[in-house]
Amino acid sequence: MAVTEQTRELVQVAAAAADSKGGEDFVALDVSEPLPLVDAFLLVSGRSERNVAAIADEIEDKMLENGFKRLRREGRDQARWVLLDFGDLVVHVFHEEERTFYGLERLWKDCPVIPVELPARAD
Repeated sequence: MAVTEQTRELVQVAAAAADSKGGEDFVALDVSEPLPLVDAFLLVSGRSERNVAAIADEIEDKMLENGFKRLRREGRDQARWVLLDFGDLVVHVFHEEERTFYGLERLWKDCPVIPVELPARAD
């Protein structure tokens, strides 16, 4: 079962929000085949605990503005790995060190990648 258009929209909204707060290394994975309750993972990195927290907060705000309510959040207190569950999409906001250590891309390497289109930045 492939991801729906709504899930693709969720990924883009979350990625744009993370990008606006300096998120890096975006990877979106279609996990709908091995995980029947979730369609996609979005992985993003932050450079510090403060950056990870800001990214997670912005994602929550922008998702709510777009009508997508968070079902669960974990890890916000330490801000080393924040998990945001929006039902069809689970966002993992990592500190760079945690992302390397846990290697979710390695664990889910057989899952198809969902293209992430970030808004163009005015430099």
